[in-house]
Amino acid sequence: MKCALVGSRFFAASVFEALRHEEGIEFTSIVAPAVDDRLALAARAAGIAVHVLENPKMVPGEAIAEGTDLIIAAHTHARVSDDALARSRLGGIGYHPSLLPRHRGIAAVEWTILEGDVIAGGSVYHLADGWDAGAIAAQDWCFVNKGETARELWERALAPMGIDLLRKVVQIARVQGRLPASQQDPRFATRAPMIRKAVVLTEELSPTVTSLVVSIVGADRQGIVSSLAERAQRFGANWAASRMTRLAGEFAGMVHLEVPRENADALATSLRDLASSGLQVVVARSDGTNVASKLRVVELELVGEDRLGIVSNLTKLLAGRGISIESIHTDIVRSGVSGKQTFKVEAHLLVPASVSVEALQHEVGSLAREMMLDIALGERQTPSL
Repeated sequence: MKCALVGSRFFAASVFEALRHEEGIEFTSIVAPAVDDRLALAARAAGIAVHVLENPKMVPGEAIAEGTDLIIAAHTHARVSDDALARSRLGGIGYHPSLLPRHRGIAAVEWTILEGDVIAGGSVYHLADGWDAGAIAAQDWCFVNKGETARELWERALAPMGIDLLRKVVQIARVQGRLPASQQDPRFATRAPMIRKAVVLTEELSPTVTSLVVSIVGADRQGIVSSLAERAQRFGANWAASRMTRLAGEFAGMVHLEVPRENADALATSLRDLASSGLQVVVARSDGTNVASKLRVVELELVGEDRLGIVSNLTKLLAGRGISIESIHTDIVRSGVSGKQTFKVEAHLLVPASVSVEALQHEVGSLAREMMLDIALGERQTPSL
């Protein structure tokens, strides 16, 4: 049976490796969102040509080879077009990590955890119009461990379950020439949209407290952070926030300290004395002035598979709308199970009053979908003195 696989990342690559060793299964089309995607790399390593999507939201008809028997969707955010489905004798199937019709949407595993479900599951369903609303071809279930995270549930049970269910349905289609189909009951349908970060409230800075923002750069060695902490404690300062890292053998850090106003000058002098040990120290002082009334503070978080252009595309979009970046923090985390690198961006933005949060959500959301990223955006209320 000739199959087309549309997907991305670790799960799609795993489905490809599992099915290509199944009896009677041949892949004639592999469709991926980028040339460096895990699925694309696995397919080329196996000597199979890859169609890279020009539009990450849509799979066109020409991406599917003529004579295809079945389209398989595995972790794809692109809609398989009607033209593409028309090229497949049996249409298409996809895997959704929930017991459909429960948790239809992009964040099914996260909502399983948030809703406190004790049972989770997976569904292979027919690709059709609607939000994960096609007929069910196969389902399975599992218990949710107490305290388990969405990532742990996915890696422990739901991803392996998806591979097994897809293998089962594909073999039924090969042997029987048809796909099992059981209509979903809409009475039990729930939605699992992308989870947005809750609005964060900031506390008003006490008029008796002064903020010191300390920047330190120097040759990395033991004791730098300890020296900072000791001085902060000596003058009764609260360690409010910090960003510290080691870059090319150099220590680089920023610390926000809240100190009783009467001790601010003495603490600043003590911190600057660290320069005698070879560190570059800059201390900036703030008495808690507010963001200009025409600006709003908005928190932005983007998470997705590491790829080139995330920061440059994001900052270009923000600059085009007159949005300033108050602070930004990026990080790369490698999964010990999948081996993939996840890139995280957290930023505090100063947004003009003329730009609505809804409009910003739409624009950044479009960028996130194009780059296969998850987004969280929320306005942070700022106090007035």
